[in-house]
Amino acid sequence: MEDQKRLAILIHHWIEHNESHQEEYRKWAERAEKLGLSVVKTKMEEAIEGLRQCNLSLQEALKSL
Repeated sequence: MEDQKRLAILIHHWIEHNESHQEEYRKWAERAEKLGLSVVKTKMEEAIEGLRQCNLSLQEALKSL
């Protein structure tokens, strides 16, 4: 398989993979909040935002292919 095509497939996979992690992090951030762990919730929300930013960059990379 041509490297450029493979890279497009990989980037698409990574975006989906990150999205699935975001969903799981959100669930656990809510659980942390219910446990009174506000710092944990905040840090998990920061991780979610980091993945969102990562996906934006990956989407731009995909468009550039």
